[in-house]
Amino acid sequence: MKLGKLKEVKLREIWKHEQYDFSNWLAKEENIKELGETLGLTLVDVETEKLVGAYRCDILCKDEMTGKVVLVENQLEPTNHDHLGKIITYASGLNASVIVWIVEHAREEHASAIEWLNKNMDSDISFFLMELHAYQIGDSLPAPYFKIIEQPNDFSQQIKSISKTSNVNESMSKRLEFWTIFNDVLVSRGLPFNKRKPTTDHWYDFTIGSSKCHLSLDLVNKGGYVRVNMWIPDSKEQYNYFYENKANIENVVGKELLWQRLDDKKASRISSNIDGLDFNNSDNYKDLMNQAIDLLIIFRKAFKPYCI
Repeated sequence: MKLGKLKEVKLREIWKHEQYDFSNWLAKEENIKELGETLGLTLVDVETEKLVGAYRCDILCKDEMTGKVVLVENQLEPTNHDHLGKIITYASGLNASVIVWIVEHAREEHASAIEWLNKNMDSDISFFLMELHAYQIGDSLPAPYFKIIEQPNDFSQQIKSISKTSNVNESMSKRLEFWTIFNDVLVSRGLPFNKRKPTTDHWYDFTIGSSKCHLSLDLVNKGGYVRVNMWIPDSKEQYNYFYENKANIENVVGKELLWQRLDDKKASRISSNIDGLDFNNSDNYKDLMNQAIDLLIIFRKAFKPYCI
């Protein structure tokens, strides 16, 4: 068997100019999606060359699920003090919660600076330092590769956030533990859905490509189950269209679902429960999580054709 040899391509051979070439390339839907998947975010509302006083940041966007403002600063060269200052200035001017610095090479002193910022900033602010590399085999097209050098420690940041509030209880800690393990299972499954930062909330949301609905998991410890939902926040029209196709949807899912239009509320829900949740016994967590992921995948397949 003949094998090709992987070689790295200089970034400037692909993108001559950061602003006109690389930023415009990265802002395209398929490329910003790949960046988002690396970060564990769903990036939408992408703007390039957003003004910050007398300066312009490279890319400004939002995480679809959380609504957090995401700032992306590109540097097709090794890190330097000038760009480190820029990302902090831009972040403050645009009230960004997630700051992504993409570079050719991360110098040790700047990687340490980003690590320090993540350890000492409020847990609502997250800094990512990423190297961009490009590779090809023989005469193949160059393939870009995003490599995370520094990122926030989700678990420790959430613990820091929790320690600031007096409303912490045992259930909140158990939910944080569950979602932290859940993220590990998502990664081991090849990320069929983008992972989110673990929180103390009882829910975990997943996008499905529609602004009118999304998937979610609920932890119902008192009932002893994990609930898988198609959640429609504010569209009875969308719920009605799903219900019109109830037979087709349940045929794909392979079971009857609980349909709740909830006329007294803005939101509607279609769900199915997975029994076995017990915060006092985590032995079956991974089995529960895998069942939940399997059902989420089936839900996505069943409902997505009817998203309006």
